[in-house]
Amino acid sequence: MKSFRHRLLLTTLAWIGILLAGLFIVIGQLFSFYVDAEDITTVWVSLASIFIVTIIISAVICNRIIRIHAQPIDNITQVALQLAKGNYRARAYETESLGTAQLSTTINILARNLQEITAVREMEQERLKTLIENMGSALIMIDRQGRISLVNKFFMNEFDLTKDDIQEKFYKEIDIPHVLERFIENIFVTESPARDQLEFTSGLNRKHLDVYGAPVLGEHERWLGIVIVSQDISELKRLEQIRKDFVANVSHELRTPVTSIKGFSETLLDGAYQDEATLLSFLEIIHTESNRLQLLVKDLLDLSKVEQTGFQVDVHPTDMNEVIGRAVEMIKPRVEEKSLHLDVQQEPTTVLGDANRLIQVMMNLLINAITYSAADTTIKIRLYHANGQAVIEVEDEGIGIEASEIGRLFERFYRVARDRSRNSGGTGLGLSIVKHLIEAHHGKVEVESQIGVGTTFTVYLPLWS
Repeated sequence: MKSFRHRLLLTTLAWIGILLAGLFIVIGQLFSFYVDAEDITTVWVSLASIFIVTIIISAVICNRIIRIHAQPIDNITQVALQLAKGNYRARAYETESLGTAQLSTTINILARNLQEITAVREMEQERLKTLIENMGSALIMIDRQGRISLVNKFFMNEFDLTKDDIQEKFYKEIDIPHVLERFIENIFVTESPARDQLEFTSGLNRKHLDVYGAPVLGEHERWLGIVIVSQDISELKRLEQIRKDFVANVSHELRTPVTSIKGFSETLLDGAYQDEATLLSFLEIIHTESNRLQLLVKDLLDLSKVEQTGFQVDVHPTDMNEVIGRAVEMIKPRVEEKSLHLDVQQEPTTVLGDANRLIQVMMNLLINAITYSAADTTIKIRLYHANGQAVIEVEDEGIGIEASEIGRLFERFYRVARDRSRNSGGTGLGLSIVKHLIEAHHGKVEVESQIGVGTTFTVYLPLWS
């Protein structure tokens, strides 16, 4: 593609050539009337030479003149083409030529404005992308045809999707819960905002979503599609259920001993105290229920303390063998009462922990094992080292735990066999206290169980080195 300057130069030279050619033809014809025939050839050769020289001189002069006036136009044209292609960094030469100075300045101002607008737009797009990707909620945008136009990483993680699963797909083609699909269809049908809490099964878990959907409107109220924002509230639902269970269980656990104490004391006040046998029997019951109430209040206070934010244990180098020995001594009466056998296998081990709290942990684990063990069975306690940690195992041959119940085992007041644990005097708070105390020691506790075979609690604690 020839430049404007080249086209103008060729056009000018063509016109000059035509004019000069015509002029020299006229001059030649005039000379032919006044010169001899022998000299006419010489005249025409001279005229031709003068014509060529004139054309060359004209070309040089025209090129100079045109370069001064037309080259800026060429440059501005090239800059305009670059701007049209999206290269907003292109700039025109700003010359002092009266004809193009204002045009060059204007197109440079236009280029700078376009560059600034583009930079602002890119920054806003980057901010929007960052906001959408890190908003903490799952988001999906669907166009008016039902095709997915935008999805953030939280949505893909929530429903275990990849980019290939959603690229150029319709929302009905991707693997999302049916309840969410129906919610999306409802937004399309009603074309109005809606909010709902959806419940569905994901694998073995029950999940809850708080979902909000709304139509997306463009200029002049043009309907572009819909946007769906969802928040996983499964943990909130679980905590709400735990809170309800906690209130119900505390009420029940407190009501039972209080009712017993109140009932038997009223009976005694009504005259039953006059019968010594009845008096002693009722006082024994009142004393037992008072101990049960005291134990419940103590465990509640302990649990409240260890659940507080910032709770810390007073850690020192602690002989774990001594901790286990003291715990075993304290539960021996209950072991003998139930005709159980203790099998203790331990290596010399020093951990970084709080001795009193670790004794409390071992007591709760052993009492739990005793509670759910049948008579004449064995409770095994093992202490050893593995992977730079102290490992304590408490294994019983009790009733075992269903796999579905293991996840709730450390909840407050949760009991596997409610009647047996309640009759044994347990509060249902021991394992919850164990979990929090072990976590305060920067350790962890795990459970393995098989129905009818038994349960093993495994505690990992940091070694002292």
